Amino acid sequence: MKDEAKIWLEYANENLASAQILLDHGLLNPCLQNVQQSVEKMLKALLIEGGVKIRRTHSIIELVTALAHAGTKIPVTDEEADLLDSIYLPSKYPLGSALPDFEPDRIVCDRCVGIALRLKQSVAELTVHD
Repeated sequence: MKDEAKIWLEYANENLASAQILLDHGLLNPCLQNVQQSVEKMLKALLIEGGVKIRRTHSIIELVTALAHAGTKIPVTDEEADLLDSIYLPSKYPLGSALPDFEPDRIVCDRCVGIALRLKQSVAELTVHD
């Protein structure tokens, strides 16, 4: 595996571990922040490993689409990517004039952590050769 991709995955794994700890303590917004960042970093690691130039984006759907165009199939549906995209801003910033109402709950957090864990397993399988 390319060194740069390994670093992205190390950061992704730290974000995922943080999300799980935060969820265990009922800290839902930071849980969602970390799970979104974990998924984003795992996807970027796969793009780097595949030799695809990554653009500056936080959009999970854009990254999933870029991987699909590069021939890498990952276990994140469009609906799941939309969910992760929908939590990005509301989980980072307080409610305000431009942001929709958003109250995270345990169900949403469990679902998002589950998506990240499934993706982590897939990334491990895709990169097993190194």
